[in-house]
Amino acid sequence: MLTPTEYIWHNGRFIGWNDAKIHVLSHVVSYGSSVFEGIRCYATPSGPAIFRVREHVRRMIDSAKIYRMDNLGYNAGQLVDAMVELVRVNKLDACYIRPIILRGYGEVGVHAGNNPLEVYIACWEWGKYLGEEALAQGVDVCISSWNRLAPNTLPALAKAGANYMNSQLIRMEAQINGYSEGIALDEAGYVSEGSGENIFVVRDGRILTPPLGASVLPGITRDSVIKLAEGLGLPVIETIVPREMLYIADEVFFTGTAAEITPIRSIDRIVIGSGKRGPVTEKLQQEFFEVINGKKPDSYGWLTKVSAGQPVAAN
Repeated sequence: MLTPTEYIWHNGRFIGWNDAKIHVLSHVVSYGSSVFEGIRCYATPSGPAIFRVREHVRRMIDSAKIYRMDNLGYNAGQLVDAMVELVRVNKLDACYIRPIILRGYGEVGVHAGNNPLEVYIACWEWGKYLGEEALAQGVDVCISSWNRLAPNTLPALAKAGANYMNSQLIRMEAQINGYSEGIALDEAGYVSEGSGENIFVVRDGRILTPPLGASVLPGITRDSVIKLAEGLGLPVIETIVPREMLYIADEVFFTGTAAEITPIRSIDRIVIGSGKRGPVTEKLQQEFFEVINGKKPDSYGWLTKVSAGQPVAAN
């Protein structure tokens, strides 16, 4: 259960948390017509800082374009500024930020050309997605019976609400069967991703990850890990990954805004490597957390600082 904050940003103004409501016949309710992002703000020695907010906003605008949500009324810079200001007025040191673009109340039918677009941004305090100890001990996962979206059905490059019905099936099946998470295969039977995470495989010192063509969302943390690995002299190879390679890997780990970098200790009850976080995963975790927590210079320009100031009154 999340803890409400004081303000939510809606179409250019701040409103109270409990005032952020939509009509039951809004297009998004019946048809899942929304795109969204999940963004982390971290506490650093110099104050709160949002991680790769510009890249997240760009991906959200790309998602909206794919779904013909073209007339947002806000450009990327304005949305970034809104997120920075939202964190500031809610007086949070660290939080999770959820911007959403949705098709609102208007016509009730599949075609949504005349329905207004609503833009909301919320933020709240949130801990580790798969549990605090998972970052060190790893998680137990399974291969899902549900495949990822086939090409030319729903666009996997878009982070759309409708796509996450597939994610829900993967996650619910895994948890009902006693696992923390599920790994989905693509329609050709190759490894795709988790319900909300990208996946990396380490074997004989090589780091592999499925390509975008395997119905993979272009993860911002995925991209960050690739850059960090290359900086450490550990190049990442984007290639199709057979299911069975997971079982014989030295290490496997998830990446994502919520999951950050989470090791996988078993898949389908088969122990991966030594059954705990491996050295490559640990090295990448250390590098990642030192950057996002402000303990190392932000040489990549990933952190957007939130300056202090007086809160703005809700309208």
